[in-house]
Amino acid sequence: MRSMRWGLAGAVAFAIGGLSGAPSASAREMVAFNAGYSPGTVVVVTHRRRLYYVLGNGSALSYPVGVGRAGKQWFGQSRIDGKHVRPDWAPPPEIRRDKPSLPRVIAGGSPRNPMGAAALTLAGGQYAIHGTNAPGSIGGFVSYGCIRMHNHDITDLYARVSVGTPVVVVR
Repeated sequence: MRSMRWGLAGAVAFAIGGLSGAPSASAREMVAFNAGYSPGTVVVVTHRRRLYYVLGNGSALSYPVGVGRAGKQWFGQSRIDGKHVRPDWAPPPEIRRDKPSLPRVIAGGSPRNPMGAAALTLAGGQYAIHGTNAPGSIGGFVSYGCIRMHNHDITDLYARVSVGTPVVVVR
């Protein structure tokens, strides 16, 4: 019976992409987290494709995310400098060079707008933590440096953070 259970678990893992090498893009969960960050800090661990909202007492909320592709990732510290619901999106120059057919601005709420339900802009650059119009991209190395979340997860995180919240992105 034990081998049958593991066989079924393996078949399920294969069916949801377990052999792709990408971690599960499952929903947020409470996890043990003892990395020395202050409660209220947002920590993105790029190689895990996870964002952690530190709660304190050795725990955090863990969310699956999409992160920057090879050559598009960044690492360091920032802070949230803006909170926006259904924001318009103006593709930065690098994206417009790669995709010249994009319009200069895509209205918030449009199915073509990659920002999704909300965005938390980060100080010191063109990056944001935001929702997505491509939920299948969560769990991958997919962006130009922004951190993508499921729309229900960015909505949850949006309610938990404020302008000034520290953000740390590590490998």
